[in-house]
Amino acid sequence: MHHRRKLGRIFIFTTMLLVGFASAQKVIQLAYCSIDEDHLRMDCKYSVPPESPEPFCKYTQRDRLLDTTDPDEEQHAPFKHRARARIFPGNVCRLLFKNLPKGKSNFTCNIKVPDGGTATKTSVVEKKLLLPCSAWSVLLQSCSGLLLTLMTLPTLLEIHWL
Repeated sequence: MHHRRKLGRIFIFTTMLLVGFASAQKVIQLAYCSIDEDHLRMDCKYSVPPESPEPFCKYTQRDRLLDTTDPDEEQHAPFKHRARARIFPGNVCRLLFKNLPKGKSNFTCNIKVPDGGTATKTSVVEKKLLLPCSAWSVLLQSCSGLLLTLMTLPTLLEIHWL
């Protein structure tokens, strides 16, 4: 009898733990492109549990805060006029970053639900490889499966016509 109770408690604890992890917020994708020649746009797509309050979003480079939607955090002074983070419909946090330096730069998107954990994703951006922002470039960056389909579709159609 005592053994069954102990197993029941372990089962309940494990179930609660798994449900907690399954319902946590997460960053799904980081997509980026250039606005003009020296400006970066980065979109951080995330998911949160259905009944969660509005999350806070922030972008960092190592320990430096580029910008945040959390009013309790203060933006790193050198970025006050260079970086702006905003949340858009569809669970997207967008960073606009002016004067992107040459070479590679790391950007980390952090999504935090009040009284919850933080989900993060980091991406390395190389200025010379940035595509200009357009619906097509964002689509290609975010949908590699779609790109593969679009590239192979003409070949498949030619084979069928023969």
